[in-house]
Amino acid sequence: MTTDLSWIKFLPKFISNRLIGRSELQLIVANTSWLFIDKIIRMGVGLFVGVWVARYLGPEQFGLWSYAIAFTSLFSAFASFGIDSIVVRELVKNPERQNELLGTAFVLKLIGGTLTLLIAIVAILLLRNGDTLTLWMVGISAAGFIFQSFNVIEFYFQARVRSKYTVLAASSAFIFVTVVKVILILSFSPLILFAWVGLIEVGLTSLFLIVSYKKDHNNICSWSCNKSTAISLMKNGWPLVFSSLAIMIQARVDQVMLGDMIGNAEVGQYSAAMRLIEVFSFLPTIIVSTLSPYITKAKLISETLYHERLLEIYRLMFILFLVVAIPIYFLGGEFVLFVFGDEYKRAGGLLSLFAIRLFFANFGVAKSLFTVNESLFKYALITAVIGAIVNILGNYLLIPYYGAEGAIISTIISFSITIFMVDLFYTPSRLNLYLMVCAVFIPYKLIKEKG
Repeated sequence: MTTDLSWIKFLPKFISNRLIGRSELQLIVANTSWLFIDKIIRMGVGLFVGVWVARYLGPEQFGLWSYAIAFTSLFSAFASFGIDSIVVRELVKNPERQNELLGTAFVLKLIGGTLTLLIAIVAILLLRNGDTLTLWMVGISAAGFIFQSFNVIEFYFQARVRSKYTVLAASSAFIFVTVVKVILILSFSPLILFAWVGLIEVGLTSLFLIVSYKKDHNNICSWSCNKSTAISLMKNGWPLVFSSLAIMIQARVDQVMLGDMIGNAEVGQYSAAMRLIEVFSFLPTIIVSTLSPYITKAKLISETLYHERLLEIYRLMFILFLVVAIPIYFLGGEFVLFVFGDEYKRAGGLLSLFAIRLFFANFGVAKSLFTVNESLFKYALITAVIGAIVNILGNYLLIPYYGAEGAIISTIISFSITIFMVDLFYTPSRLNLYLMVCAVFIPYKLIKEKG
């Protein structure tokens, strides 16, 4: 694999000197830079237009749109068959099986996307029978999972730590759709058209990924679906299907229960705060997706190196939490008023609570590296189910009295149980719990000395 790293000469001397001769570090920095570019575009342009859309629609309609997306997300685990991280891992270990792995994963995800669409439509018909607009919103949102079958191409680039191509594909589609959203606002378009534009973005991203894959001297026509590979992927991935389902319930059921128990306007307030916090929470995902291949390689080299790298990532997650959450906690209310206006005043207090939730979200994203590399998929399923049950019960008890605030508190409680507390009762995960605790409470140098 060859990669153009001539960009190093444009960096400050004190940085470039540290990168020269360190090819893996160069790839990590280059890959992370491209992911940053994508997020900066979305943070800048996306936040501005997203806020404009929220102001235009108002809490009620914005809440309905958010409800439809959250409802659809509850079933998204069926679209992936739980194989995403497994395919990346196998591509790292067996690059010569690229066409077989990608082709098989594509077929599985195509089947899963179709299944997700059908389940979502049936579920919303049972829950909100007669609500035609909500049915259409959910159906359009769920149709995107069929197009997302082509995101297996992302696994190819992720395994090679080359996110440049996926960023270019996603950003191109995003910019086009953003322009269309502005046109819809200026032309006073109805809510349903915004949902259709969201589906168009997913389709365009898939198209651009195919083009990027071809430009990298590959062809999707070379893919093949192997029955034994499909069985193997599903055998390893089925616990992740249900654990992902439980995790998504844990993360998104708040909006669905708020919509059904209180109303779409409350979902609008909650979603406005969530949209802002998501702008600041992209870093953990970038770091984990970039470093995932190197954690896998570290485990192949030695357990000591593997644990050291996990510890470094957990420490970085904690630092990111402090840097991001402290300002948001104290300035969240004023920031929401400035961005969304008085109509979304309640979202200010919610944003401060979301800042606390970042601690658990950061460690949860990082912990997935340990889960995948240790193949603790059944354990992940059990913990996710526990978290989903705790969150649903918490929402049922707290939402009637505290509204959206109760939903966030319930999520924080469930995250603390699934990410930290459950590890105490399962021997293979206790060392990982120790690493996470050390990352928070014990200085790094002290850990190295003890080691």
